[in-house]
Amino acid sequence: MKNNSYFFYCVLLFAFCIQVSCGIYSFTGVNTTVKTATVHLISNQASVVNPGLSGVLTEKLKNKIITNSPIAVVEQNGEIEFSGTITSYQTSPVAASANETAALNRLSVIINIECSIRNDEKQSWTQNFSRYADFNSSQDLSSVEAQLIEEITDQLVDDIFNKALVNW
Repeated sequence: MKNNSYFFYCVLLFAFCIQVSCGIYSFTGVNTTVKTATVHLISNQASVVNPGLSGVLTEKLKNKIITNSPIAVVEQNGEIEFSGTITSYQTSPVAASANETAALNRLSVIINIECSIRNDEKQSWTQNFSRYADFNSSQDLSSVEAQLIEEITDQLVDDIFNKALVNW
């Protein structure tokens, strides 16, 4: 009888430990102690402005949080808040061909993101994130810009999400 109750308490203790540990971290590594997030519009202050980039980045960050974490996105007063600015949007030549003209061009985007964590200001941060995509110089930027922006914004959002919410 004594062995049965000992076994029962061990199983109960094990189940409790599993429940507590899973409540703090998920299998994706997202810190789930934060329940709500607010994503403010990422403003565009670059010298060259792509009019849709600000909204695309903001919405992609919201969607990443919603689909890859248990965190709810709220309009204001989230436990974690994201704000930022697009500081650079530019194209530049990357690689020269045999006749000294650029064979590739590069579209680069730099954003500055501030992440404020209400319950733990020591974990708050501000950081620049930079990503780029190359395209053939024989192509006009306007013909490939939408595809490049899609690629660049996906990478930027992954970088922000990982920095803010994933515990490696």
